Amino acid sequence: MKKIFIPILVGLFTINAIAQEDSNVDNRVITTGVPFVAIAADARSAGMGDIGVATSADAFSQQWNPAKYAFAISKQGVGITYTPYLSQLVNDIFLGNLTYYNRINERSAVASSLRYFSLGDIELRDTAEQEPLIQSPNELTFDVSYALRLSDRFSMAITGRYLRSDLRIQASQEDASAASTFGVDISGYYQSEEVAYNDFDGRWRAGFNISNIGPKFKYDDAGQENNLPTNLGLGGGFDFILDQYNKVGVFAEVNKLLVPTPSDSNGDGTINQEDDFANESFFSGIFSSFNDAPDGFSEELKEFTWALGAEYWYNDAFALRTGYFNESEEKGSRKFLSLGAGFKYTSINIDISYLFSTSRVRSPLEGTLRFGLTFNFGDEYDEY
Repeated sequence: MKKIFIPILVGLFTINAIAQEDSNVDNRVITTGVPFVAIAADARSAGMGDIGVATSADAFSQQWNPAKYAFAISKQGVGITYTPYLSQLVNDIFLGNLTYYNRINERSAVASSLRYFSLGDIELRDTAEQEPLIQSPNELTFDVSYALRLSDRFSMAITGRYLRSDLRIQASQEDASAASTFGVDISGYYQSEEVAYNDFDGRWRAGFNISNIGPKFKYDDAGQENNLPTNLGLGGGFDFILDQYNKVGVFAEVNKLLVPTPSDSNGDGTINQEDDFANESFFSGIFSSFNDAPDGFSEELKEFTWALGAEYWYNDAFALRTGYFNESEEKGSRKFLSLGAGFKYTSINIDISYLFSTSRVRSPLEGTLRFGLTFNFGDEYDEY
């Protein structure tokens, strides 16, 4: 679908849909550049309320916790996903993801992924009769990770990421150019042995991921600097292994952006680029993000999002999933319930998910089916 009104396009794709750049002092929603990196790119995690830090390893662990690859069952895997965005308004905005991993040996693994976010085609013209100039703004990331088991039950990983954002419109600014920067992830993952209880066996899981640690970026020398969405993710889970056919996993996860909270530090009645938070370095901002909320600890707690999810597997061939995601109404108000399903046949996995908004801020993914396809190949490791 062709779009003519450019500001609508840019405004709609942001994750924190109610945030405004120059707002009054009561609006302290944290905004960042390239927010698309926080969108769940795979249907499995999306079906569990955007949970993935402490779930079992799969091909799409690169986004959530690459340390999980050291516990992957299959030696190699390729994952492909497609997520329509704002599908009820347009038909050419989407997020695509391609991931490959290789468990080199019993202790280490490497992985790489490419995420591409297309904002569709935009027609630029002064009159209805004029031949339009077509612009295709887009953003992408490319990353590589290495995971290593430091013990039989714990692994860590480091990820390097290149980010590129090409959103500028040449017709409105002749010196427009794409902005680029780099980021680093540090992650860890724990998976216990199978423990025998009275009526079932069980397995504990836990993980963390500090993602997108990197410098600010801007589109031109005189432009505004944008923070990367540096994020701390913490998660835990437990597998109820009921018998050889039935298994239920339950998971919980919290996330916090490690980015300074917008505040009116100069007392002029507005929150803008003249305030201290906008000029703080990315490294300093990571640490200050835990205690810089103007309303103190109570506001800091509101900057954490939380999610609960569950996954049922029958005979390792069919899965049902559900999850709930919650964010404070004062910090973005993203709240949604998700459902999902998975199908496994030999070395092929198919995943789908669907999202229902439960807040006044309607999700851009409302009413959207997300799809994921995984091909696993090579020898299998005995992790259970």
